[in-house]
Amino acid sequence: MARHIEVSLPKRGVTCTALLLDDKAPITCEAVWNALPLGGDVYHAKYARNEIYTLVPPFAPQEPPLENPTITPIPGDLCYFTFTDTQLNTSSYGYEAAAEQSGAEAAHSNRATVVDLALFYERNNLLINGDQGWVPGIVWGSVVDGLDRMAEACQDLWRAGALGESLQFRRA
Repeated sequence: MARHIEVSLPKRGVTCTALLLDDKAPITCEAVWNALPLGGDVYHAKYARNEIYTLVPPFAPQEPPLENPTITPIPGDLCYFTFTDTQLNTSSYGYEAAAEQSGAEAAHSNRATVVDLALFYERNNLLINGDQGWVPGIVWGSVVDGLDRMAEACQDLWRAGALGESLQFRRA
């Protein structure tokens, strides 16, 4: 039976529905499904282009293997990435500046491992990072309804800013 989740930007009042790709990324889908709801502060990508994401603590008993990998996500792809604390510890990401603006430490600070849950909302994405090189992600879901509204909200997030907004994932 197909499983669906809702992905939302609550402050902007926008939600889309995604299908879990259980046939292509079963381990990742099961880990995410069992951990829902998930979410946190939203960020707009600097390197990958048309991506929004949130950073959450690890939730799987064991990090999923690189199943259904991509370096060229398409509109509607939900991707899963795992990073170590040192991989996200350079000032080029801007997490420190965002934390200073909000008056709080970045939520992922001082964690040995960080999970990045991302939504790609438009074409022409390339997962290459100036500090690290290629960054393959696991495609574990695909937006099946509401991508147009979400893409508009993501463009607003890019232009108007992400401060005070969150990215949320929950069972549909």
